[in-house]
Amino acid sequence: MTLPDLAPAAWLLLAVAAILVGVSKTAIPGINTLSIAAFAAVLPARSSTGALLILLLLGDAFALLSYRKYAHWPTLLRLIPAVVTGLALGALFLALADDTWVRRVIGVILLFVVAFTLWQRARRAASPPQLPVGDGAVPQSGRLAAGGYGTLGGFTTMVANAGGPVMSMYFLAARFPVHAFLGTAAWFFAVINLAKLPISIGLGLITPGLLSLDLLLAPGVILGAILGRWIAERIKQRAFDWAVTVCTILGACYLLIA
Repeated sequence: MTLPDLAPAAWLLLAVAAILVGVSKTAIPGINTLSIAAFAAVLPARSSTGALLILLLLGDAFALLSYRKYAHWPTLLRLIPAVVTGLALGALFLALADDTWVRRVIGVILLFVVAFTLWQRARRAASPPQLPVGDGAVPQSGRLAAGGYGTLGGFTTMVANAGGPVMSMYFLAARFPVHAFLGTAAWFFAVINLAKLPISIGLGLITPGLLSLDLLLAPGVILGAILGRWIAERIKQRAFDWAVTVCTILGACYLLIA
């Protein structure tokens, strides 16, 4: 299994990106877009997608270990039809559009989702705070929101592994507490990424050389997951919300100008 021939600076960038993958899974989901950008800058597009998927799955495992009991299952079940629709639309879009259009369309979608979510939260500013999941709380997002966010999430994850920011905005709009947010996101992305694994293998996106690369980068994901868990236990709800929002905006801007 031959490793990619990369410069020291490229290895450093990938190592930082691997740490951010771990942090994104256990603390700040939106920051994962920076990892996508780093991998795409260092590796060919197809290789970056395959290599990152394996690391995302490792991060998913740590997220489930940390937050699996906090998931809000009614929300996850409500998303299934819309996500499947989004995946199908994403596959169709990939067949018709080139890479530039893919990035720009997703960037525009993300900025729209951020703006809509902030507007929605401003309207609800006077409403009571969300109770912890498990104590009778019901997320303040109905079927229409689930349909919209779910479709966009399925679409973006299919075409560019960029479903994280969209779904982060959905969980943010639902006004989940930090742990409920992370638990629901953990199950959602673990299932989606597992479903994408055989497809990626079939398309030749995952090669022995990339598996060797992932093996070297795996400690970074583990370190990031541990660091993220430390952050999640200490971060305030307002700071968490804004961190997710800012990272999503940065990711959208990258996709627009890349």
